[in-house]
Amino acid sequence: MSQGRLYIVATPIGNLEDITLRAIETLKKVDYIACEDTEHSLKLLNHYEIKKPLISYWSEKEKVRAEEIIEKIRSGHSVALITDAGTPGISDPGAVVIGRAIEEGIELIPIPGVTALITALSISGLPTEEFTFIGFLPVKQSQRKKKLLELSIEKRTLVFYEAPHRILQTLEDMLDVFGDRVCCVARELTKMFEEVLRGRLSEVIEKLENSKIAGEYVIVIEGAHETTQSFEEALIEVKDLMKKGKGRKEAVRIVAELYGLSKKELYEKSLKMDEIQ
Repeated sequence: MSQGRLYIVATPIGNLEDITLRAIETLKKVDYIACEDTEHSLKLLNHYEIKKPLISYWSEKEKVRAEEIIEKIRSGHSVALITDAGTPGISDPGAVVIGRAIEEGIELIPIPGVTALITALSISGLPTEEFTFIGFLPVKQSQRKKKLLELSIEKRTLVFYEAPHRILQTLEDMLDVFGDRVCCVARELTKMFEEVLRGRLSEVIEKLENSKIAGEYVIVIEGAHETTQSFEEALIEVKDLMKKGKGRKEAVRIVAELYGLSKKELYEKSLKMDEIQ
């Protein structure tokens, strides 16, 4: 008996009409549909009158359910892998199942569709030739700011996901670490209460403080300018001089003159780096 196939099917991120004809056709023809949350996926499946046996593979059970899915495919059945919204494995469960399928030599067929990161990027007004997708930042603030510090010299446009209860704190951390960069913050994309805010981080924070915070957010933010990269290199030099016995002020003075940077700004950034680390 020949083994079946695993279809990686993208589903709408909000509006149920944002699904491809090929995705509908695939969901109707497979033997099983593996869902992150069966109750959530039934809204989409019932809308398009798709009646198939469902397998739940929500994150805490993904490793166990992956073996069940692989066994069904080995037995000759075809399985469609979907998530609650968007594409499986992109800041969502699915990567474990996909990885096991690859290990077993199972044929994977992508059925592409909408993703929140590309949707937000397309309307951000920021450079799209090159970008870096980060997904969700660490929940703990100290770890989050450490990650942001690592990203502070990245020159490409940055794209993040964030939950509603952390959005304001995350944006404030970005303002603290990145400075007042231009950004675009979108929520509830393709849904009834879709909202897109553009401007500098300080401006967007102010707008959010005066609006209803709800739904999942996508943050698109401009990359570092050349001077930001110079500051990052300068901070390493300051740290090295301090390790060799120089005082902070003296180390900052030497390095600022060497790089042609503001002594006051470099001093403040060196203090901030110590706080984060």
